[in-house]
Amino acid sequence: MHVPDGFIDAPISAATGVVAAAAVAVSLRGARRELDERTAPLAGLVAAFIFAVQMLNFPVAAGTSGHLLGGALAAILVGPYTGVLCVSVVLLMQGILFADGGLTALGVNITDMAVVTTVVAYAVFRGLVKVLPRKRGSITAASFVAAVLSVPAAAVAFTLIYAVGGTTDVSIGKVATAMIGVHVLIGIGEAVITALTVGAVVAVRPDLVYGARGLQQKLKLRVDGQLVDVPAEPAPVAARWHRKVWITGLVTSLVLAGFVSFYASADPDGLEKVAADKGIDDRTEKHATADSPLADYGVKDVEDARLSGGLAGVIGVGVTVVAGSTVFWVVRRRRTADTTPVGTGV
Repeated sequence: MHVPDGFIDAPISAATGVVAAAAVAVSLRGARRELDERTAPLAGLVAAFIFAVQMLNFPVAAGTSGHLLGGALAAILVGPYTGVLCVSVVLLMQGILFADGGLTALGVNITDMAVVTTVVAYAVFRGLVKVLPRKRGSITAASFVAAVLSVPAAAVAFTLIYAVGGTTDVSIGKVATAMIGVHVLIGIGEAVITALTVGAVVAVRPDLVYGARGLQQKLKLRVDGQLVDVPAEPAPVAARWHRKVWITGLVTSLVLAGFVSFYASADPDGLEKVAADKGIDDRTEKHATADSPLADYGVKDVEDARLSGGLAGVIGVGVTVVAGSTVFWVVRRRRTADTTPVGTGV
């Protein structure tokens, strides 16, 4: 789904750039309300995990592969506003360091892959959670459905953008049919990954999942004939569990990007396949960072393909977790500053 330079003309690329910038600005403000002492440290990790899993293309049809988009996963784990920022950080790192997704098309990619997927997924997720039983299984089920629908929604969004700004003369009906058809299949893979990940975190730390807030009711004890809340978990124990989740997530991301990615499908992804079949890629331009030492997810001058790809994946996870954590640390600090009482001067 990473749109390269040249697919979309300059006016529409600029327009989507404005949309993406506005969405990021709104998300920066919204994320202040979502990020707290539990989720702020995890948001950068979520971005790194999405980067890692996006390297794992899986086959979906003859000669076509797909990969995680991540909007649903991020929105459910850390909140919709923070989710938009997570995917945007991933797209920025991919475009600058790995020549994946055009730089002039960055607005298109953020609008499509970060904003559309997150908004659609979280809206579906919240709607389902309201009507399903208040159980952990409901969170997992709602995550699956939300992720399934978010991917074809992104395919529809790309088709609409291409309809007004495409640089080749291709029937929009054919583009829509091909894009939506293949991305329905990719959506199933997205849903499996999202549901498994959300389910795993909910099973051990439901309090860390933004979409599961309110799932657990406070335990009550009867004292002198009255019900009182059970004291919260001691901070040192909570902090220990928090570190365990963070370390486990980081190690998992490094293993996926540095080792498992070597066994990912080499077939073109959904957009690449449709673009090649329909002639959309006739106007593709050379990427501005095509000469990057990490272009195409390999380390320049490292001859061994397995080592080159693994090193690139590890570097990508490291850079993304640092960049994401920095962004969310700043946002968290702004929230703290905004809520700090101001002296009256009396």
